[in-house]
Amino acid sequence: MSNQAWLERSFAAVWHPCTQMKRHERLPIVPIASADGVWLTDFDGKRYLDGVSSWWVNLFGHGHPRIKQAVRKQLDSLEHVMLAGFTHRPVVELSERLAALSGLGHAFYGSDGASATEIALKMSFHYWKNVGRPQKTRFVSLENSYHGETVGALAVTDVPLFSSTYAELLKPGLRAPSPDARQAVPGERAADVALRAARSLENLLAKHGGEIAAVIVEPLVQGAAGMAMHDPIYLTELRRLCDQYQVHLIADEIAVGFGRTGSFFAYQQAGITPDFLCLSKGITGGFLPLSCVLTRDEIYQAFYHDDVARGFLHSHSYTGNALACAAALAVLDIFDDEDVLEANRVKAEGFTRQMRPLAERPEIRHFRQRGMIWAFDVDTARSDFALAYFSAMLNRGCLLRPIGKSVYFMPPYTLKSEEMDWLASASVDALDEVLAGESVGGDPTALP
Repeated sequence: MSNQAWLERSFAAVWHPCTQMKRHERLPIVPIASADGVWLTDFDGKRYLDGVSSWWVNLFGHGHPRIKQAVRKQLDSLEHVMLAGFTHRPVVELSERLAALSGLGHAFYGSDGASATEIALKMSFHYWKNVGRPQKTRFVSLENSYHGETVGALAVTDVPLFSSTYAELLKPGLRAPSPDARQAVPGERAADVALRAARSLENLLAKHGGEIAAVIVEPLVQGAAGMAMHDPIYLTELRRLCDQYQVHLIADEIAVGFGRTGSFFAYQQAGITPDFLCLSKGITGGFLPLSCVLTRDEIYQAFYHDDVARGFLHSHSYTGNALACAAALAVLDIFDDEDVLEANRVKAEGFTRQMRPLAERPEIRHFRQRGMIWAFDVDTARSDFALAYFSAMLNRGCLLRPIGKSVYFMPPYTLKSEEMDWLASASVDALDEVLAGESVGGDPTALP
C-alpha cells in the first residue's frame, strides 16, 4: 500500500497524540513503514533523518541489533508475568543495576513517563502520612515545567496549553521561578540566574515548607520549555534547601537520563542524589514502554508495615514487563561495553562545531548545548513558525519538531558526522524558507 492509502486509514481511525487532528487536513500524517539507525522510511520509500530520537526515546537509533536480540531471547522464556506476588530475572537484574548506577536502592515500575511522575508524587504524599506529618500535601514545580499529562502530573506541569482545560480537576501546587539561563541580564552568567532562582525557592520553602511534600524538577534541561538549560549549581542549592526544610527532591529524568546531558544521570553533574528518580523514554532504547521510580531506603521503610493500608498499593498490569526489562538491560550493556558517555562527549564537541554557521545567524538567539542536546530560539514574527519549520524540514527529509519558536536537536547517539552535516544544512535551508515566507496565520501550537 502507498503512503496515501495508509494516511487516509490512519486519519480516519487513529486519534493521534499532542495533535489538533484538523491540522492534518493541510499537513498530512507521515506513514512510516520501517526504520533503521537514524533513518525512518515511509511507504513510498522516502527517508527521514530522526533528529529527535522519536520523542527522545531511541537512544541508539532504530532497530539496534543488541536490543533486538535481547528481546528475541527473552521471548523464548517469559514475555510477561504479574509483578504482584511474583518476580523474574530481568526485573531483578535491572533493579540491581539501576541501584548501583543511582545510589537509590528500591525500584518501582510503570509503563510511561507520566506514570513515573504519578508514582513519585503519590509516594512522597503517602510517605509523609505514614510518618505522621499528613499536613505535607503540596508540591512545588518550576515555571514552564513539564512532567506529563495525567491528572497528577498535570498539576506540576506549567504548560497552559496542556493543563488549563483541566484546571478544575487538578490539585493546585506552588510554582518557583525557573533557573533558565536565557533569563540572564547583561553581565550575568548562567550560575547567577540559577542562584537567583534558588533564592526565590528558598523564600517559598521558608513560607510553606511545613505543607510541602516535594519539589519536582527536570535536572539541567526543561524540555517542553524549549530546552531551557540551567547551571548545575541550581540542583546543588535545591538539594541543600530540600534537606533544610525537610522536603523531598524528585528528579524527573524521563527525558534527560541515560547520558543525554553528558553524564549518565543529569543530577550527577551537581554532585547530589535526589530522593526520587523518575526514568522512562530512553530506558529501553525505544523498543518497549517502561518507566521506573527509584527511591531511598528510608522512604521504602516508611511503607514496610503489617498494615496493608500503609503499603504503596499503586499498580499497573504491565509493571516490570519482562521484555521491556530485557531491552533495558541491553541498553545498559551498550553503555558499559561501548563507553557511550565518552563517545558522546567527542561527538558533541564535533557536532557543536558543525552547527556554528547556524548559531551565528542574526535571527538566532540563545544557541545552547548540553551533552547530546542542542537548541536555539528564532527571532521571527511568524505565529505559525513551529508548524512551518516542521513541514519545511519534512520536505527535506528530516524530523525536527520545534517547541514554539525554539528549535532543538536530540538525535540518536549513533548519528554520524556526515548525517549531522546534512541535518545542519537542511536546518539552514528550512530556516531561510520559513523566514522568507509571509505569515499565513496558522496554528502556533507548540510541537514538543
